[in-house]
Amino acid sequence: METEEDMDLTGKLLIAMPGMGDPRFAHSVVLICAHSAEGAMGLMVNKPTEDLRMRDLLDQLSITPEAQARDLPVHVGGPVEHGRGFVLHDRAYSSTLSTLDVNTEFAMTATLDILEDMARGAGPGKAILALGYAGWGPGQIEAELAQNGWLTCDADTDLVFETTDADKWEAALTRLGVSSLMLSSEAGHA
Repeated sequence: METEEDMDLTGKLLIAMPGMGDPRFAHSVVLICAHSAEGAMGLMVNKPTEDLRMRDLLDQLSITPEAQARDLPVHVGGPVEHGRGFVLHDRAYSSTLSTLDVNTEFAMTATLDILEDMARGAGPGKAILALGYAGWGPGQIEAELAQNGWLTCDADTDLVFETTDADKWEAALTRLGVSSLMLSSEAGHA
């Protein structure tokens, strides 16, 4: 059995349980990009912003997109550093400056060159653009798991990149064989 000391959630999905105390994470699905004894960092992959798209960000950064550039929605990556951008993407792309390899399927880049590549219609084939991130201090994520704040499951590119944002939470639960109807925000009530 895994102890908290050897638990490594890197590359896993956290699925918020109903009734989680923090409303910012209600019905969220978070891909953990890094997890160690120092803490954890991840990106919410199912919370698009209301009205911000990639072309808006490119405009703010004075990057002119070419006609073939995709116009992806911008996601809320988490409650920390809302002004900082991250691109979660498939491993086929790697930045010339700095890409964090999360696992065999996912990588994350937070340098401007990926946006420049995407504006040219190059860059990763599959990507989620996010502002901000979710962060946990040492032992915090393990404590939240122990208090049943989150469920975990393996992440794959179909769920993260191909499933609609509105369906990701339910789809992640389904992978675990759990129905959201079976989950209660209050223990002891049928």
